[in-house]
Amino acid sequence: MLHGISKLINGIGWLVGMLDGKGLPGVLAYGVYVGEVIAPILLLIGFRTRIAAIIIVINMLVAIFTAHAAEITTMGQSGGWAIELPMMFLLGALALFFLGGGRYAASTRDRWD
Repeated sequence: MLHGISKLINGIGWLVGMLDGKGLPGVLAYGVYVGEVIAPILLLIGFRTRIAAIIIVINMLVAIFTAHAAEITTMGQSGGWAIELPMMFLLGALALFFLGGGRYAASTRDRWD
């Protein structure tokens, strides 16, 4: 969510340019607000957890394969996998997609909790 707030404050012009450079429509960059601001807020309050989680999974897959593609097979300066943090977000969201929001989530009655 903090990455998304940073993009709200500083803008996403660089992201639009990066997507255009990769042959993707720049308008896709605005999806980052949904994947990095709205979906994490929904996860925090436990509302429509699985829908929010799958949005984050899609967001992280796009981020990994566009912005971090060169780092997939490399190690970071501290000795860890270079995309360790994006993968943690991706796999954590994937776990929430399969497990749901739990007993104390705001929405627990339907299959898309």
